Amino acid sequence: PGVGPGRPGSEGPAPMRAGAGPVQNGTPLPTGAHRMNAPLPASVIASLPPALDEVRAHEAEMVAIRHRIHQNPELAYEENATADLVADCLQRWGYEVHRGLGLTGVVGTLEVGTSTRRIGLRADMDALPIHEASGKPWSSKVFGKMHACGHDGHTAMLLAAARHLAATRR
Repeated sequence: PGVGPGRPGSEGPAPMRAGAGPVQNGTPLPTGAHRMNAPLPASVIASLPPALDEVRAHEAEMVAIRHRIHQNPELAYEENATADLVADCLQRWGYEVHRGLGLTGVVGTLEVGTSTRRIGLRADMDALPIHEASGKPWSSKVFGKMHACGHDGHTAMLLAAARHLAATRR
């Protein structure tokens, strides 16, 4: 009680006015600013680090991976095909792969240099027992299961980062 959209301390979505577009802190957002796939303005693109260009070079492959995972959802501890896909990608990119952690978990290790410093990246791979009715071309092919949670996207993003780290070794 006391916390929620419109209440002090809330982190709810930007308020909407009837007949108007999205507003943030009382200021109308530009048309399309609320859309997740809206193109970035040229000024923003020009300010992005060069590494982003390197990652975007593989965007089509990563989108295809996300769609493949989304179409073939697996519930927790049943993610065998997803784990196979992740392991295959990591091995192809030069990672040492360890399988079977927590039944279906995958860990990829990439050694660069002689430092003892480490970085860890993780993503969940499981779907939810929900029927998908989105009608998207990449909709779930498995009745009663879907990636409503975004784990398909998380896994694809992690793979994009893993590919970049393996390719650049930085």
